[in-house]
Amino acid sequence: MTNSITYAPGAAVTEQQDYGRILDDLSAASVHRSYDPYIDIAWDDPHMAVVADDDRWVLSGEVDPIGRHPWYQQRPRHEQIRIGMWRQANIAKVGLQFESILIRGLMQYSFKLPNGAREFRYGTHEAKEECNHTLMFQELVNRIGVDVPGARRSFKRLSPVVPLASTVFPMIFFFGVLAGEEPIDHLQKDLLRDGTTAHPTMSAVFQLHVAEEARHISFAHTLLREKIPAMGRLHRFLLSLMFPIAMRWLCGVIMVPPREFRREFDVPRSVMRDMFWRSPESAAFLRDVFGDVRMLGDQCGLMNPVSRRVWRVLRIDGRSSRYRSEPTYSAA
Repeated sequence: MTNSITYAPGAAVTEQQDYGRILDDLSAASVHRSYDPYIDIAWDDPHMAVVADDDRWVLSGEVDPIGRHPWYQQRPRHEQIRIGMWRQANIAKVGLQFESILIRGLMQYSFKLPNGAREFRYGTHEAKEECNHTLMFQELVNRIGVDVPGARRSFKRLSPVVPLASTVFPMIFFFGVLAGEEPIDHLQKDLLRDGTTAHPTMSAVFQLHVAEEARHISFAHTLLREKIPAMGRLHRFLLSLMFPIAMRWLCGVIMVPPREFRREFDVPRSVMRDMFWRSPESAAFLRDVFGDVRMLGDQCGLMNPVSRRVWRVLRIDGRSSRYRSEPTYSAA
């Protein structure tokens, strides 16, 4: 469900564009347009079978930072397939791990909400959908059959304490929600738009995930647009600095493979640095991922001379999206 309402920069939701109504609409959509991965994905159909010599696991040269790199393109076909299967399985595993943290954080956030709070209902709907996503991602990993680790070890060690931020620093927690959701959503949408033939199991997972993730991202955008402009100037300034830092850190967690990838496929360190994010193509991809959140920063009043410098230093500055999910990869 895409939120098509246009907001003026720095403005809270107006009476006409009612915050509560948007949350009610998102909750209703979760009731009437929900999915179950074990009903809506035909895992056991013959055409969904995962086999080791299937060219559809080759990474996209237009979209994926690994797939577009000459090192990958020069690999033998069977190795491109093996790397592609590992890459897709690991992204799914990282997604599962991130959403597990998100579920715990949403439940922690909901725990303190007062009676009648609309955020309670939608946040619980979202947690339920994220539970289904963890099942779906693990099923994909199991069927690909590669024993991938997911996120880097440092992130997994932090995972027990990250959900606590939802009650202590709720706005920063929702920055983290977007920082984890936006890169995966951006990559999956670009892959679906790319036109390259992908394995049907992966495509089915992406389609279901993108459909429900649109609501989750819309909730985070709407909540931040409502809450942040009403805060004091100092509070907003501090949040403006945390916003790009959270985006850049979690994008690395989500998108950059752990050290096991480099060891498994003997990837030179210089190639890894090119893929993430030194080459012009990968640098453009990194900037493009954050077009929507830069737009959100404009709308929340989080873009100021100091915070814009932080975006530039982190190499994630650039043009803000004109609307949510504006395609970008073709122009990179």
